[in-house]
Amino acid sequence: MLHTSLAASVRWFLVVLGGLAVALPAQAAIPIQHWTHASGARVYLVASPAIPMLDVQIDMDGGSLRDPPSRAGLASATASLMSAGVAAHQGQPALDENQLSEAWVDLGAQMGAQAGGDRLSVSLRSLTEPDLLEGAVALAARQLAAPAWPDAIWQRERQRWLASMKEAETRPGTHAGRAFSQAVYRDHPYGREVTATTVGTITVDHMRAFYRRHAAACRAQVSLVGAIDRATAERIVDRFMAALATNGCEPLSRVTPVVPLAQAVERRLPFDAAQAQVLVGQPGHRRNDPDFFPLFVGNYILGGGGFVSRLTTEVREKRGLSYSAYSYFSPGLHGGTFQVGLTTRPDQAEQALGVAREVVKRFVDEGPTDAELQAAKDYLVNGFALRIDSNRKLLDNVANIAWNGLPLDYLDTWTARVQSVTVADIRRAFARVLQPDRMVTVVVGGAR
Repeated sequence: MLHTSLAASVRWFLVVLGGLAVALPAQAAIPIQHWTHASGARVYLVASPAIPMLDVQIDMDGGSLRDPPSRAGLASATASLMSAGVAAHQGQPALDENQLSEAWVDLGAQMGAQAGGDRLSVSLRSLTEPDLLEGAVALAARQLAAPAWPDAIWQRERQRWLASMKEAETRPGTHAGRAFSQAVYRDHPYGREVTATTVGTITVDHMRAFYRRHAAACRAQVSLVGAIDRATAERIVDRFMAALATNGCEPLSRVTPVVPLAQAVERRLPFDAAQAQVLVGQPGHRRNDPDFFPLFVGNYILGGGGFVSRLTTEVREKRGLSYSAYSYFSPGLHGGTFQVGLTTRPDQAEQALGVAREVVKRFVDEGPTDAELQAAKDYLVNGFALRIDSNRKLLDNVANIAWNGLPLDYLDTWTARVQSVTVADIRRAFARVLQPDRMVTVVVGGAR
């Protein structure tokens, strides 16, 4: 084992390296090597030799949309307990939560897991010095193969989770977000609500079963970015897929796309707060939608560009109704949402809501001006380098390409795709995706 102070220094060095720019100029090609592993896993590699580190992400079809309705939160619980220890496996002794944490510290490496709406993701970061990388890969493989799922740790974490949920109930934003999600998604799995009741039903046996079913090598997407070659990447993927091989490959049920709203929905909830929360929106689009770039550029102009967006100009600058107003698309594998949001004084909520609605409707009807579009393109194109200026950011992009089935040259053509967007493209895309007369409106804490 490394001396404690040395291990701390290695870990600090690893974190610093993760924030350094990769040696890939904004306009340079970013070659993504892609192949299919014998297990069926799809592998994506970007060799980035300038920094002696490696980032790996394994994505599996085990996001929250796979939660059983009565156990909403199971995917998140499963991910959170993956770092709580490993069981004895193939002649290697068990490691409890503290021993596993110390083992990672000694290697100066990091491993974590999280569950989003679509996927269960496991990530590894390590220096590529041979002994350290070998140790990190071996430990990660153990953790993938034999998570311990200790009940005592789950009882502790569940209490923390329940306390956090109880505290969140004191904030109007919690109530607004819940009402909005329920109205937009209705009975779609994306809209399942995690409650104290559903969390209370989850056991470690449920986590074991969920992991065995969803952490399947045959459906995995493995993304690697770092100072390794393909041969090394293949050896690493071999280790990780062997660790997951015992989970089998049972077919999963098909997830249907999010269904558009048939009519407008309004929810007004009383809440004693200094500021009212206002949300307006509807189902959005899938991440691989062919109009992604017109929608992306258009939304920057509408409400994604901060103080230069139309919503902020109309709601804040001209009328002083809110400090800021925003809009965004949140696309997923099976659909997503479009959301406009702002906070304002309760007695101004209806006025601010009316302004926001009118701004959205006018934008859908007319699109942006030529000047607005050019300003948006300049900002987005000039800022593209910041989207890939570290191993972590580049890995996020590669994993996004893998998961959503985007072209391998997606990053190489990104700026050209932005530059090619026209006013007509934005008008057409927004008119297709958004229906201002059929949106969800949620106001929490408005004037009674």
